[in-house]
Amino acid sequence: MPLHNQIDKRVLKQLLADDPKQRRTVSFYRYVNIEDAESYRDYLYKEWEELGIMGRIYLAPEGINAQMSIPLEHWNAFVQFLTDDTYLSDVPLKIAVEDDGKSFYKLKIKVRNKIVADGLDDDLFNPWDTGNHLSAEQFNEAIENGAIVVDMRNHYESEVGHFKGAILPDADTFRDELKMVEGILEGKEDNKILMYCTGGIRCEKASAYFKHLGFNDVNQLQGGIIEYAHQVQEKGLENKYVGKNFVFDERLGERISDEVIAHCHQCGDACDSHVNCTNLECHLLFIQCDNCKQRYDGCCSDDCQEIIHLPEEEQRVRRKGKLKEGDARNIFKKGRFLKDGGSLKKA
Repeated sequence: MPLHNQIDKRVLKQLLADDPKQRRTVSFYRYVNIEDAESYRDYLYKEWEELGIMGRIYLAPEGINAQMSIPLEHWNAFVQFLTDDTYLSDVPLKIAVEDDGKSFYKLKIKVRNKIVADGLDDDLFNPWDTGNHLSAEQFNEAIENGAIVVDMRNHYESEVGHFKGAILPDADTFRDELKMVEGILEGKEDNKILMYCTGGIRCEKASAYFKHLGFNDVNQLQGGIIEYAHQVQEKGLENKYVGKNFVFDERLGERISDEVIAHCHQCGDACDSHVNCTNLECHLLFIQCDNCKQRYDGCCSDDCQEIIHLPEEEQRVRRKGKLKEGDARNIFKKGRFLKDGGSLKKA
């Protein structure tokens, strides 16, 4: 059978929307030496395709980074597969906080040089020498005792939700953020540092890197925001996270607290719903309220709204040679865009 999907994504999305099966969204990662990532990739694809699994999985010689949607009818088989697999046995699973079963519409497994693009030379430090892993309770206690809290996610993630009092770097990528945080924390090598991210994978590398830089008390949130939310609920802890947790799937977010801390990028009303511009040539990721969604047909600007009403063939011609799936995410950033009567224009 083909080891990649060959069906148009619009068809796949409609099939998923019509599918009554219950599914569970999970994520996991593991840094482990994978001897032949290409062969392992093909093996995983065949096994998981048979179970009806969808998701986005990155493999590299250094390990695996996975976000997946599992049919509940095959959940036990999936867990057994992990148990029996040499690389994945006992890997901790992060279960989605909010889940409509529609997080992924196909299975995609890619082999990369690294499972997270960090721009670091791992030969210059020990990436296995990570920071201390803190439970939700320990993380809360450290915050209360005055530790420095650093959000290790991109700006569009922290815009809709973050820990109270955290440093929120205005970074587009994890690679950029590492250097930003290095500058922000200069001179604070003896302070207690708390790092957090979505599921913990970015903090694994970041905490090791900052220990290499000479920071003496580096800590990270075990399991990231996802596990924190579960522990807060299960143990009745104070929730120090406000807003949503941005996720890199079709949901684009899951609510951790009731507060809405972000604003529509077009009208300024309170809103924390990320969308992609309906104009596929643009596909800009931005925050849009329901009123603006209706007014602009889900587009980010008047120009894009005009484009989506062109004949489909003309739209295809315009898109030819533009960004393809898997390329850099086109994101709204206040420092590079100006709001002009509800339209988002490049500055």
